[in-house]
Amino acid sequence: MNLPNKLTLLRIILVPIFIIFLLLRKDIPGSEIFSLAVFILAAITDSLDGYIARKQQIITKFGKIVDPVADKLLISGALIAFVSLNEISLWAAILIIGREFAVTGLRVIAAKDGVIISASIWGKIKTTIQIIAVIAIIADPVIISLPYYIPNILIWIAVAITLFSGYKYFQAANIDFFVEE
Repeated sequence: MNLPNKLTLLRIILVPIFIIFLLLRKDIPGSEIFSLAVFILAAITDSLDGYIARKQQIITKFGKIVDPVADKLLISGALIAFVSLNEISLWAAILIIGREFAVTGLRVIAAKDGVIISASIWGKIKTTIQIIAVIAIIADPVIISLPYYIPNILIWIAVAITLFSGYKYFQAANIDFFVEE
């Protein structure tokens, strides 16, 4: 088990901790700061594991498959918690999480054929925008005071880029789903 894979596993372990404190943010003072810190730490592990893996040339099948799953767990957990807290639209969460399931399904189908679909530049942009949106929602209004529409605009920008990146994955994969095996 190399360092990038350990960082990916750490991100997965941080997800429930982050969600618990995020859900407690309205009940326990300071929990929003802790949830934000855990989220930022998890987001940093996402960048760090990929950087280390590429720099040390220790890219593994495990990392190519589990890293995107860890990202999806982190973002999906945040979105579901935000819906539960009435902080974002249910539709925004459905569209983002739906795309995540679709791309994961695409990766599974491709993997059956021995093809590993790595993260694209659009996937990286999508993740960055999602992270920015999540940070803005957690931080507002307790830590920073943004105009009321900024977190909402950020989440819908994340939806648009998420859907576009999903389209680009399917376009690049060029898999025919309707051919009998």
